[in-house]
Amino acid sequence: MDNKSYVVQMSGNGVHGKGPNGTGVNGKSANGKSLSGKGLNSHGFHHVSVNGSLYPAKAKSRRRMWEVKPSEMANNTLNPIRAIVDGMKITPNPEKPMIALSIGDPTVFGNLPTDEAVLHSLKDAIDSQKYNGYAPSVGYLKSRQVVANFYSCPEAPLEAEDVILTSGCSQAIDLCISVLCNPGDNILVPCPGFSLYKTLAVSMGIQVKLYNLLPEKSWEVDLQHMESLIDERTSCLIVTNPSNPCGSVFTKEHLQQILRVASKHCVPILADEIYSDMVFPGCSCPSMASLSSSVPILSCGGLAKRWLVPGWRMGWILIHDRNDIFGSEIRQGLVKLSQRILGACSIVQGALEGIFNNTPQSFYSRTIEFLKSNSEMCFNELSTVPGLNPVMPSGAMYLMVGIDMNHFPEFKNDVDFTERLVIDQSVFCLPASAFEYPNFFRIVVTVPQEMMAEACARIRGFCQRYYRPRSCDLDQ
Repeated sequence: MDNKSYVVQMSGNGVHGKGPNGTGVNGKSANGKSLSGKGLNSHGFHHVSVNGSLYPAKAKSRRRMWEVKPSEMANNTLNPIRAIVDGMKITPNPEKPMIALSIGDPTVFGNLPTDEAVLHSLKDAIDSQKYNGYAPSVGYLKSRQVVANFYSCPEAPLEAEDVILTSGCSQAIDLCISVLCNPGDNILVPCPGFSLYKTLAVSMGIQVKLYNLLPEKSWEVDLQHMESLIDERTSCLIVTNPSNPCGSVFTKEHLQQILRVASKHCVPILADEIYSDMVFPGCSCPSMASLSSSVPILSCGGLAKRWLVPGWRMGWILIHDRNDIFGSEIRQGLVKLSQRILGACSIVQGALEGIFNNTPQSFYSRTIEFLKSNSEMCFNELSTVPGLNPVMPSGAMYLMVGIDMNHFPEFKNDVDFTERLVIDQSVFCLPASAFEYPNFFRIVVTVPQEMMAEACARIRGFCQRYYRPRSCDLDQ
């Protein structure tokens, strides 16, 4: 058969075009078969040969040599933690074993295993052979209902349609920023705050505005500063509670103050509540959605921290929109964005019901008691070290320590301080410059207690070696 090309234009419900001799095609190929519509190019044309193969009638190359470059998104993607840590000269003291207080992974040292009920739930899901295929991009309906049932409350009811399952809480945050923001918009991010927010936003051409947290007020939000940053292009307010890196937990009253600002300026909230169940005894941590019906909220969470399985990559978005402000468009936008990849692990989805229903309360209590005990030990030890100002946390897995740099003239900043701490004492704490908050460092409190005690002793010895009284102190 002749292998000549036809150029076919898609127009309305019909297919029109011309064959090589100018005759009409009228939606059919030369052999009378309808065209499938595949191969449509950006101008609305198909290039179809009479033997059914698809290829351009004229292939023109604009390049004379190889020139493959990374995309703007790739070039604009930067993890502040990696940017700082990779530039540090981290060479531990060979005479002392390394103690890494920098990694926000509770499984690293093996002292915080997940519960047997969690493992059995996963094994049961595997043995059932029901979850080996592709799940819907937003998750199995039954699994979404399980999450909805677990987190629903009278003040903030949830149904399966209000839940989207994701590949970890990180993807949940990514989807929320992506659905709410356009290039040129800005988002409000806590300072200090989780570095991923900036990494994601900047890569998408979204401006990040940092609102201050106040260490002297247990890291409460500087509400006046936050409100001053809002303008007509502010598309999202991110609230992290409990906080990474601070370990702070906002009171109900403070959360209501934040919600009043968001309501006044009609700014939706992305609530990062991955640590919402890691709260020390004596503190409460209500969800933001339970405190407001007027502010639309996308709440992000996951299995990683409460159930101590970050590698299982199971997260979720809870859509709270009781006044229908998001409407169908934001919901459909989240569905569309979730279709870019095939979402959360299907086997872990199948295990969710068992994980939620069968994990004993004693497991959660032991985890929280351990974190509280380690936090108190670290705070008490470092509070008596001249030049250091730790802030006692109320939840999560972290403790922030301020450095009075005036007493440590040998170091330029927190990065220099923590770098030398590794070299001298083989203790690695993350400089808070990685969280846009210089002259602090973050300690992860998930390490075994004897290791935490040893680390605190080494930090004390390090500070005693380099601490210098200020001249005004000497005069007094």
